[in-house]
Amino acid sequence: MEINWIEEAQKRKDDLIRDVQALVRIPSVRDDDGAKPGAPFGPKVAEALEYMLRRGREEGFQVKNVDGFAGHIEMGEGEKLIGVLGHLDVVPAGDGWTMDPFAAEVRGGRLYGRGAIDDKGPTVAAFYAMKIVKELGLPLGKRVRLIIGGDEESDWRCVAHYFQREEMPDAGFVPDADFPIIYAEKGIIDADLAYRPAAPDGAGAFTLVSFQAGRRYNMVPDAAEAVVEGAGRTEELLGLYEQFCRERGVKGSIRQSEGAVVFQLEGVSAHGAEPERGKNAGVYLAEFLASLPLDGQSLPFVEFAAAVLSDTRGRKLGLAHRDERSGELTVNAGMLSYSRDGGGTIGLNIRYPVTADGGAIRRTLAETAARHGFSLSRFADTKPHYVDPGHELIRTLQRVYEQQTGEPARLLSIGGGTYARALTAGVAFGALFPGRPDVAHQKDEYIEIDDLVKATAIYAQAIYELAN
Repeated sequence: MEINWIEEAQKRKDDLIRDVQALVRIPSVRDDDGAKPGAPFGPKVAEALEYMLRRGREEGFQVKNVDGFAGHIEMGEGEKLIGVLGHLDVVPAGDGWTMDPFAAEVRGGRLYGRGAIDDKGPTVAAFYAMKIVKELGLPLGKRVRLIIGGDEESDWRCVAHYFQREEMPDAGFVPDADFPIIYAEKGIIDADLAYRPAAPDGAGAFTLVSFQAGRRYNMVPDAAEAVVEGAGRTEELLGLYEQFCRERGVKGSIRQSEGAVVFQLEGVSAHGAEPERGKNAGVYLAEFLASLPLDGQSLPFVEFAAAVLSDTRGRKLGLAHRDERSGELTVNAGMLSYSRDGGGTIGLNIRYPVTADGGAIRRTLAETAARHGFSLSRFADTKPHYVDPGHELIRTLQRVYEQQTGEPARLLSIGGGTYARALTAGVAFGALFPGRPDVAHQKDEYIEIDDLVKATAIYAQAIYELAN
């Protein structure tokens, strides 16, 4: 049977847009204060989940709400199960929008709003793909289940809870990344290095009172601040600091406050998976402070940050590793804090290749930290994810993508993490097409409507072929 999948998706375009708009208009940001049984991530995430499950019931699918953590929409029969994993929670809107982030406006062929591309639009595209297969009456040899989570942007408690209670799909894909196919995702480590000086040491012309940069492991800090006490040489310090900032291509300021000098530095933020794209404000400010005659208690802290953490490939930590599947290990110093009364902490986000060993990284990191007066106080390791290129899942998705787009279905690896990690055999598959800017988590987030329709067609053919 010859099926024109894009034509079928076009027939449902108006309804598709309306459902995406309805979901975007629900501000489904995780709300711990509003959490309760049946709504563990707050009322708006629960509302978005119930909207999708209600639409599933209306279209004649089997649906299930798994305690508000996640739910699914299912069709077909058979022992084997194909899974499609999407999520309905969104990050906060943030500032700087030129429109209401939850109005779901359509302008110039784009649907705008928080969650439009991440991940409400692609999740609804997968839902409509199932609708197409069902409404065409196509036979299926397996069950197909759209699994919908509510905590992807935070702790993934949604899928953890879900798969403790529901079966694991035999294979599946995640419409929450890039086309063509992401088959390898690096391991992700969040680690804290604690600094506790052996004894107070007041030697030095200046005393570092406090230092602060960054709030999240997986973001390059774009601002840093340090408070320094000492001899009143503000004019001299200002000249040195201005020269340093010019040479490094960053912005800085200095002011006096209650007998102390406050240094501020503005860097450039970037995702922790690609720290080289940013300018780490904490590391730059530490580099400047390390050039000053600081007290002996704080100097080792800033020297370590300046000398070791400026290398985003982990060579100075002894962690350098790369492979052909997923590239190089990366290190992001996402959070740096110090106080003269309490010592310091550095929070690292490490993305390591699929062939590297997380246990070996832990041992090496602890040893390196100890040599510099730090201890490893926290180590959380999310293992890498990899599907063999010869797997039937990948071969099928490659064939579908190439038939629908006429473009080669290259296999990609990323440092980020998608729900594919929650599957025994799963890959990320769209919905961002090559060449499109990634506006997820950005102000004025949007999805191209033509891309939304095209993704729906691709997902429909993929679901049909995977289920047969």
